[in-house]
Amino acid sequence: MTRLFVFGLALLALTACETTKGAGRDLKKAGGAIEDVAEDVQKKL
Repeated sequence: MTRLFVFGLALLALTACETTKGAGRDLKKAGGAIEDVAEDVQKKL
């Protein structure tokens, strides 16, 4: 559920970007969010 939410936010951010540089920053933020979720899941295991 959380992953789907993060993915949806990433898609919205990408559609709002007007430049390639902005898209790169958005992808970096989305990757960081996914990494954080993955770390949280690993800690719970």
